[in-house]
Amino acid sequence: MRHILSGAVALTMLAAPAAEARELAAVTRIDAEHAELERADTGPVSIWRSTDTKLDASDVLVAKNTHAQKLAVELPVSQRDYLILEGKNGVVVVAERVLPLEQGSNFRDIGGYVTRDGQVVRWGKVFRSGAQPMLTPADLTLVDQLHLGTVVDLRSIEEREINPDTIDDREGALFVSNDYSMRALMGPMMARKGEHIYEGMEKLLAPQYRSLYRQIIAEGEGYDGGAVIYHCSAGQDRTGVATALLYDLLGVDRETILKDYHLSTELRHPHWEMPKLDPADFPNNPIVAHYAKAYADKDARAEHLFTPSGQSHLAQFFTYLDATYGGSAGYMKQVLGFADEDIARLRAVMLRPAQ
Repeated sequence: MRHILSGAVALTMLAAPAAEARELAAVTRIDAEHAELERADTGPVSIWRSTDTKLDASDVLVAKNTHAQKLAVELPVSQRDYLILEGKNGVVVVAERVLPLEQGSNFRDIGGYVTRDGQVVRWGKVFRSGAQPMLTPADLTLVDQLHLGTVVDLRSIEEREINPDTIDDREGALFVSNDYSMRALMGPMMARKGEHIYEGMEKLLAPQYRSLYRQIIAEGEGYDGGAVIYHCSAGQDRTGVATALLYDLLGVDRETILKDYHLSTELRHPHWEMPKLDPADFPNNPIVAHYAKAYADKDARAEHLFTPSGQSHLAQFFTYLDATYGGSAGYMKQVLGFADEDIARLRAVMLRPAQ
C-alpha cells in the first residue's frame, strides 16, 4: 500500500500580504487520489493541473474563477503534477513538497518558499533526500517524472561502498561525488558530545557543496537543463546544512529555514535508507556494523535534531556561520570560491517573481 504522509508535515505557513508570506499556497495530501490546495490570496483564480511549471494548452483545468482558499483537487500519487493558479495579479505555481513515495525517506522538493524580498524558490528545480536503496517500482516511476539531470551524493566512501547510488544510471543523470572518510566527519562530531556538531562540516564538505551549487547553476542555465537531486544517508545533517545555506543565500527567512530543517524528524524512514546487509561482506569497512544495527528496526524513528542543552543544531550552526563568515554569502565566497556573479546566477536560476 502506498505510504501517504500526513498533512501535519506540509508546513503550511500562509499569511498576508503575499510578499510577507512564507508560502503563497500549499498542497496537503488527502489520499492516494486527492490533495487539498490552500492559498493565501482571496481573489478569483483559475486552477490548472500541469506536468510542469509552465501554463500551456496541455494543462487540465481544475477550477475556473474560484474564490475558494481551500479546495480538494484530483492529484494522483502516481503523477508528479503541479498546480498553476492564474489570477488577475499573475500566476502562482505550487506542488506537493514531500513526494508520496512508498519506500522513500525525506524526499522533497525545495521549492515554494517566499523570500524576504518577495520572490519565490522555484518548484521542480532541486530535490533533496535521504539515501534511496529501497524505492519500489511505483516510486521509481514517480522519480522518472522529475527529469533529473544531476545526482549529487554527499556521502562518504564507506557509505557509498555499502549502498551505492543507482538512480543516476536509471535516469541517465550526471553523478557527482567527492571522496572523504566517515571518520573525518564523525570524529569531530562525537568529540563535541552533541553540541556544535556542524562546525567544520562546511569545510570538510566544501568540495561537495561547491559541486552542488555549481551544478544547480549549470542545469538551470542549460538549454534543456534537468533537475538536481542531492542527498546523504539520512537527508538531515549534511543535506540539511546544504539546504540551509542555499535557502539563506536566496533570502528565505531563518524561521522558515529552521522549521523546514526540523521536518526531517517526521519525514525520515531510517529502515528505508539502508538495504539489508551482512557486515561479513564488508570486512574493511569501519561503519558497516553500526549501520547493520541502526537500520535493522523497521519501526525505527529519527531522533530530534536538538542539542543536549535544547538548542537546534542548525540554529547553533547559523550563529557560528555568521560569526565566522558573516553569513552564507560570505561562506560561499571565502570557502567555496564563489564570486558575486556566481551568487547572482544562483539566485537567478532558483528564484522567480512571487506572481
